[in-house]
Amino acid sequence: MPRYLTKSRFKLGQDCPTKLYYTKKDEYLDTKLDDSFLAALSEGGFQVGELAKCYYPGGHDITSLDYEEAESQTNELLKQENVIIYEPAIKFKNLFIRIDILIKRGSHFELIEVKAKSFDSNDEQGFLTKSGKISSSWRAYLEDVAFQKHVLSEKYSDFTVDSYLMLSDKNSKCHVDGLNQKFRIVRDESNRTGIKVSNTLNKEDLKKKILIKVPVDDEVDLIMEDGNFLKSINELSSAYKNDKKILPNIGAHCGSCEFQCSIEEEEKGYKNGFKECWKEVLEWDDSDFNEPNILEIWSSRRKDKFIEEGKLKLTDLVEDDVEPAPDGRGGISSKERQWLQVEKVQNKDDSPYFDSHGLKLEMEKWTYPLHFIDFETSMVAIPFNKGRRPYEAIAFQFSHHIIYEDGRVEHAGEYLNTNVGEFPNYEFLRELKRQLEEDTGTIFRYSPHENTFLNHIYRQLREDESDIPDREELCEFIKTITTSSSSMAEKWEGDRNMVDLWDLVKRYYYDPATRGSNSIKAVLPAILNSSDFLQEKYGQPIYGTEKGIKSLNFKDWQWLEIKDGKVIDPYKKLPKMFTDVSDKNLEILTEDDELANGGAALTAYGRMQFSEMSEIERSELSSALLRYCELDTMAMVMIFEAWAAWAKYSEK
Repeated sequence: MPRYLTKSRFKLGQDCPTKLYYTKKDEYLDTKLDDSFLAALSEGGFQVGELAKCYYPGGHDITSLDYEEAESQTNELLKQENVIIYEPAIKFKNLFIRIDILIKRGSHFELIEVKAKSFDSNDEQGFLTKSGKISSSWRAYLEDVAFQKHVLSEKYSDFTVDSYLMLSDKNSKCHVDGLNQKFRIVRDESNRTGIKVSNTLNKEDLKKKILIKVPVDDEVDLIMEDGNFLKSINELSSAYKNDKKILPNIGAHCGSCEFQCSIEEEEKGYKNGFKECWKEVLEWDDSDFNEPNILEIWSSRRKDKFIEEGKLKLTDLVEDDVEPAPDGRGGISSKERQWLQVEKVQNKDDSPYFDSHGLKLEMEKWTYPLHFIDFETSMVAIPFNKGRRPYEAIAFQFSHHIIYEDGRVEHAGEYLNTNVGEFPNYEFLRELKRQLEEDTGTIFRYSPHENTFLNHIYRQLREDESDIPDREELCEFIKTITTSSSSMAEKWEGDRNMVDLWDLVKRYYYDPATRGSNSIKAVLPAILNSSDFLQEKYGQPIYGTEKGIKSLNFKDWQWLEIKDGKVIDPYKKLPKMFTDVSDKNLEILTEDDELANGGAALTAYGRMQFSEMSEIERSELSSALLRYCELDTMAMVMIFEAWAAWAKYSEK
C-alpha cells in the first residue's frame, strides 16, 4: 500500500507527530473505535455527510477505497467543464485527500468540508476570538480545510479555489417530521458502513436547509500565512512516506494517547506506543511504569510544568509543587485533593480517605426517602421532528432507586423510550415528575449531566410553539429540582435542588485504587473492595428477590463476587450490550469519565433509531439498556451505603 499523508493522518500528526509511526500497524493497539458502524451511531457524521450531498444533487460518488482507482475515476470526471463530485480523490506528490464535496465550474473549484458540528450563524465572530485569532475550538477543523485546499491548489495550480465548512446551523429548525429516519446507517456486503437514503426523500424535505455552508478562506489564509503550517505538512509527509518515527515530545497530552495497551496485551506481543515514547525520551524501563506518574494527578493544569522540571513521578513532587489550600467550602479543595493523592503514593498508603465529620454535616441536610437518578441522553445532528434544531437534547431513559430511612432499598422506577423517530423529552419529564413528586425526599445525581439536560428541556418547553397543556407544571417542576445553567437568562435554584454525589466524592472521599479518577465506574469497584458492609450485604443473591431488594430488571442477583482477592467489577458481570461488537470496542464504549456520559447507551439508542434490526434484537437491546442504567443508580446507592456505614462506625 502506498504511504500517503491523508487528511486523517495529517490531523493525527498535528495532534502528535509520533503517532504517525504507530497508526494502522497491527502490533500497536489503538484504543479508539475501529468500527466505523459504531462510530457512525455515536457521532452522526455519516448522516450529516449524506444530507449535505442531497443539497447538491446530480453529483458523482467516488466509492472505491483503492487509491489509484479512486484517483483515476476522479480525473476522468474532472475532464468535464462543470461537475459535482462526492469524495473525489486528489493526489499531489505524497499528499492524498478525499474531499467531501467538490464543485467544478470551468477553472474554479468549490471545496466543501462537511462536519457533524453545530455552528451559530448569528455569531459575528464566527471562528475567531475577540483578538482576531483562530479559536482553539475550531482550529483543527480549519486546519483540515487548509490541508485540503493546499493539496487541491498545488495539484491544479491554474484553478481558483473557494473553501467552505458545511455545519449544522444551531439556529435553523427542521420544517418536516421524520427527516432523520430517511438516512439509515447500514453495513454493506463488505461490512463497510454507509447511509441508505429513503426513496421517500423529496424536495420539500430539503427545501429549508438545516446545514449551513460557511466560507472559510480568510481563516485558511491566516493558517497558511504561518510558515510552520506548510513546514509541518512537509515534515509529516516525509516521515510517513519513509515510515520514520518523529522524536516524541512528551507532555500532559500523553495521558490521552490512544496507543496504549495493558500488561496482559503486551505479554501477548502487542506494543505500547505510549511506553515507547516515554522510554525513548526519559530512558525509562518497564519498572518505571509501575510507579504512579504525574499524568494521573486529578484535574491538574501543571503537568507540563512538572514534566519540564523533570518531575515525572508522584514521588518527585513536594508540597510547594501543588500548593494545597482550603477554598472555604466543606470538605477538601481541589488542590488539597491533589496533594492527598500524592501523599498516599509517597506514604505507600492505599487506605481510603473519608471525611466522616464533614459528610455527616452534609447528611444532616438530607430528607428521607433518598432518591438516586441517572439519565441516558443523546444529541442528534438531524432532528427527529418538525420544529427541532440540530443537536437538541434528547433524554430517552432514566433509572430511579430509593433508600428509605429504615435502610430499605428498592429500584422504584425507570423510563425508556426507543420508539423510532419519536421525541421523548416531555413524556420522559412527566414520568420523572410523577415518580419524584410522591414525597419531598432529597434527590441525588452523579455529575452535572442531569441538571444540564433538565435545563435543556426547560428551554425546549419555553420555545415550543405547539400546544402543551401541562407546560407550566413541567417547567415549575424542573425549577424545583435544578439550578439554572449559566447560559439561561432566567435564574433559579430549586428548593429541592439535586445533590451531586460526584461533587461529594471529590470533597469527602478518595481511594488510591481509583488512581485519581472520579468516574462512578472507577469509584464503585474501589469502594466495594474497601467496604466490609457492602461485601457482607451484596455478597449474597439478595437483589431482585421478594425478601431482599426490589428490582425491575434483575432476579436473584448477586452484585459482589471476589476473584483472586479482588471484587469483580459489577459492570463486567452484566450481559454484553452488543453481542456483535469486539471486546475492545465494547470496552471503549462502556468506559466513562465523570463528564462524558453513557457512550454505550447512546450508541445502543442510535442503533435502534438509525439502523435496521429485528424486533427480537430491539427487545434484547432494550433489556440491556434497562440493566445498565439500573446499575448506574444502584452504584450510587452502594456508594451512599458504604459512607453511611463508615460514618456510623466513626461515631463509636
